[in-house]
Amino acid sequence: MAEAFSFEVVSPEALILGGEAIAVDVPGAEGYFTAMANHAPFMTTVKPGVVNVKMADGAVERIFVRGGFADVSPTGLTLLAEHATMVKDLNVEELDEHIQKMRDDLAELEGDKKVRAERILTQLSEGRAEVMIEMN
Repeated sequence: MAEAFSFEVVSPEALILGGEAIAVDVPGAEGYFTAMANHAPFMTTVKPGVVNVKMADGAVERIFVRGGFADVSPTGLTLLAEHATMVKDLNVEELDEHIQKMRDDLAELEGDKKVRAERILTQLSEGRAEVMIEMN
């Protein structure tokens, strides 16, 4: 059996999930990565998407995150999410409203701010697609 390590997802609102995990798949800035016990240490940004967690007790948890930072060490993983919701509790209509608001706001932006907003909008749309797959 794989070795467990400490894991937690924290948002500005609350601790979303914490405990002992066997493996955690995270939507990193350069693509998904899997953290396990004794992983080499690193930090990375996290893009919107679904975090899949295999807990030490065998449960599988799925969390939608809208960006943040992941701190990986040999003894654990802490994900500091800009916003995080358990997939089972996610309101897709609210996510769609957020995406539409960003689309509406794009018309008023220029330069670097517009490029950044377009990138975030693309990531949110990709994250929404992942959530729909996870929910089905």
